[in-house]
Amino acid sequence: MSGTVADAHRLLREATVALRSVVEHGSDDERLAPLRVSEGVRRQLTVLTVDTVAELQRRGAFVERGYKSANRALVDQLGFEWAEARRHSMAAEQVCPRVSLDGAILPALLPATAAAFHAGQATLRHVEVIAKVLSSSAASRVSTSDLAVVEAELAATAATTTPDRLFRHGTDLITLLDQDGPEPDNRDPQPVDDLQIRPNKNGSGGTITGRIDSALKFATIAALLDAKSKPLDKEDSRTIGQRQADALADTCGFVLDHGDVPHRGGHRPHVNVTISLQDLENRARTAMLEFGGALTAKELRILACDSGIIPTVLGGSSQLLDIARTTRTIPDAIRKALIIRDHGCAWPGCDRPPSWCDGHHIRYWEHGGDTSLDNCVLLCKAHHRLQHDSEWIIQVRDGLPEFIPPAWIDPQQVPRRNPATHLRRAA
Repeated sequence: MSGTVADAHRLLREATVALRSVVEHGSDDERLAPLRVSEGVRRQLTVLTVDTVAELQRRGAFVERGYKSANRALVDQLGFEWAEARRHSMAAEQVCPRVSLDGAILPALLPATAAAFHAGQATLRHVEVIAKVLSSSAASRVSTSDLAVVEAELAATAATTTPDRLFRHGTDLITLLDQDGPEPDNRDPQPVDDLQIRPNKNGSGGTITGRIDSALKFATIAALLDAKSKPLDKEDSRTIGQRQADALADTCGFVLDHGDVPHRGGHRPHVNVTISLQDLENRARTAMLEFGGALTAKELRILACDSGIIPTVLGGSSQLLDIARTTRTIPDAIRKALIIRDHGCAWPGCDRPPSWCDGHHIRYWEHGGDTSLDNCVLLCKAHHRLQHDSEWIIQVRDGLPEFIPPAWIDPQQVPRRNPATHLRRAA
């Protein structure tokens, strides 16, 4: 650190200490002065930062040090978020003098805004807003002289208004000057569908952002997430954002579990159909879909044209045999039996179908629990997660699963059952 910079740093620290003394020991009226002074100094330091960025860019200092852009340099050197770094470099481009190819000094692209910014009357956000307004598609249809008037108006207004209001004011001015609007375009607009998945650098997850202009695609996605993100029950404390995130993850998990992805493809859809022995002997006059609802024999035959049918036959008493296995993974035979018994997520009040459910060991495998019908239950992914993170107790009584809530939910801890499971057994 050079002597001049070190002296400036020392004076800034001394000024900060003096201002803090007023904050700690002065009256409320006196404390207002440090507030205004601090903001004024902050703005001037921001101006200094932007001017420094512009000068380093003109000299090629960032490129010489291996940076492809000023944004990356600011992120590395100052610890800025990317958006903040972009805001500073954008301001350097808009409100600082430029150098032409022959070395001549050119005025700033936004001269009125530059004057307001360097006078501390416009913040970085004001500069960003003004640049955005003047670079819009509507502004491109306005004459250069009119744009200069708009810029001067916005720069003069910045000192007394917020960036959001300044943006609305600027947009209104451009709209007045662009009354004819764009040339009519009789072509059908092309939808811009974009989805980006960015994993976090620390491996903890990531960010999904997107824009779906296609009404059909958006309706498809929205309908599915809406259907799968409703609260599980009155104790469900997840926010709508959390529920929608779980719904998206569950949907993707469903696709992976069922092999409906290109590298796992090649299998036709399968439908589990429950049918009584008597109806089977009568050549499938009626059947029950995995998702619920009766099928006629005709509908069953139509469905079988494009689906694999997995019939599960019930005896007269609907009694299931113990088809236990000594493996941790629940085999297909036990899963089919769970589907017949539970008819979907067995959690009280849940209506997720079997295809959205996992097989859960009531007594954990690592605690000696076996993979048998009496030690397994179907749970949707949300309730499966909840079960592993909660104090609920699951047990099978009279051949049906029931759930005992923790005392803080129900002091009496009365066992609960899913009515859908109970009604199915009764039927």
